[in-house]
Amino acid sequence: MDLDAFVAVHRQEWDRLDVLSGRRRLTGAESDEFLGLYERVSTHLSLVSSIEPDAIVSADLSARISRARTRFTGARTSLLEEIATFFVYSLPAAFYRIRVLTVVLGLLFCVIGVAAGLWAANTPGVLKAMGSDADLQQYVHHDFVDYYSQNPAASFAGAVWTNNALIAGMCVAFGITGLYVPYVLYQNAVSVGMAGGTMSALGELDTFFLYILPHGFMELTAIFIAGAAGLRIFWAWVAPGPRTRIRSLAVEGRSLMTVALGLVLVLFVSGLVEGFVTPSNLPHWMRLGIGLLVLAGYWTYTLVLGKRAVQAGASGDLGQYDAGATVDVA
Repeated sequence: MDLDAFVAVHRQEWDRLDVLSGRRRLTGAESDEFLGLYERVSTHLSLVSSIEPDAIVSADLSARISRARTRFTGARTSLLEEIATFFVYSLPAAFYRIRVLTVVLGLLFCVIGVAAGLWAANTPGVLKAMGSDADLQQYVHHDFVDYYSQNPAASFAGAVWTNNALIAGMCVAFGITGLYVPYVLYQNAVSVGMAGGTMSALGELDTFFLYILPHGFMELTAIFIAGAAGLRIFWAWVAPGPRTRIRSLAVEGRSLMTVALGLVLVLFVSGLVEGFVTPSNLPHWMRLGIGLLVLAGYWTYTLVLGKRAVQAGASGDLGQYDAGATVDVA
């Protein structure tokens, strides 16, 4: 077969298939024409591939057939639709599925933090080990508060955001080990508790809470969420249930990595609060109120939209087409 002659004869049909593939709406006659052209061009591709499979014409026809297949199967969706699906179904469903574990980790964090704070505040040897009296006085009366305003608000918020997003992402990614999440949460709980205990011992406990809570409400909750996602992934291969370990890990891993993406936005909001609200001259009740509103917004989003999304069958996982086919096993 003369390939150049074959292309010359059928080029018009191929171009017409491209035109119809690119139209948003087709009339009844155009739909019939489109399906007929799809069948003929598929036959042309088979002929060309049997003769010269590596020819440029073969690759060109494959691309045209692929675009046409996407058009008539309806697999293509708009970017805005994908974004809406993510925020209305996938993300809230993923948050909702780990809501109980998130609360449990938060309570454990608070218990460890309070215990560390009481130990530091009531054990003189601990404070002496943390520094001299002059160093502690400087930290409690100056450095703790000045930390939030020593850099421009925008750059400080950006630095806090990226650092916390990295920690959250690592909790989700390394949660599969079963050790990383408890280690990170314990270290942070002790650190926060020791800071609070030091402030309490020198009469500044109210300052500690007034400056850590406005952003801490959401910031710490985000870390608990990340930890819950990481531990859920860990449990997926420890106790896979009726699924194989690999399949269980794949499903939970895909579903809960959605949490890592969502926390980037959550921590962006808490970073703005830490950069612009915490060090501001707003009344204390207003700064605390803003922090509580952000936290309430998250839980409303999770409990209301998340419950609806889960009831609708969402889990945070990719769609069936993107996730790939699976084989049922006994």
